[in-house]
Amino acid sequence: MTPTNGTPSIILIAGHWLGGWAWDEVRALLPAERFRVAAPTLAGLDGDDPDRSRATLDDQLAGILDAIGHAGGSREHPVTLVAHSGANAPVTLALDRHPELVRRIIWVDSGPVAPGTAFAPDAPEDLAELPLPPFDALGAQASLAGLDANMLARFRARAVPEPGPVLRQSVDLSNDARLAVPTTLVCCSISSAQVRELADAGHPMFAEVARLAHLETVDLPTGHWPMWSRPGDLAAIIASAVS
Repeated sequence: MTPTNGTPSIILIAGHWLGGWAWDEVRALLPAERFRVAAPTLAGLDGDDPDRSRATLDDQLAGILDAIGHAGGSREHPVTLVAHSGANAPVTLALDRHPELVRRIIWVDSGPVAPGTAFAPDAPEDLAELPLPPFDALGAQASLAGLDANMLARFRARAVPEPGPVLRQSVDLSNDARLAVPTTLVCCSISSAQVRELADAGHPMFAEVARLAHLETVDLPTGHWPMWSRPGDLAAIIASAVS
């Protein structure tokens, strides 16, 4: 996929347990005549891959860089990355390694991670993978607001266990140029006012937000999976940010 006539390229990266299929509704609402859109499935999240539980953040980073390459991403034609939830670790790595290839980063109920961060640093070495938890446990950690029974059933049926190495690996960052990439935070389960307040207070989950040079925030009140609960509104926000 290469850019033609200046058509912007958008790469959608889903969070834990999810493949590119999670963006189907949003992709359908991003007009092909205006945008070239890809939604790759990260390493370890293809249910047909027999080695998926061995995938690392480095493997996921390689997949994101491949997707940028396939989209024709370059200094002259940088892409827009859209990252949801737990995709923040590999996408932050991509920003650190090649900020010049990214025109804008859009975080969907997510945000950049700080150097040395690991999602589950205390996860035992013999944990091969983490399946999608029961919804009562998941809902205690991330809001399920806006998801009906059919959406939850599809989530359960298509979710792929998250690889253990991805959960344990810490993020090695060294290039502060990543902080200069124009950034949009789409705030869903927590408001933009709360995000800014936590960032200003130095909360570790939002430490990098306070360091961003070019930040805009957009409120989209819903649960943690807005690509299903409010796909039309999310597509419109992405289109506006890209345009």
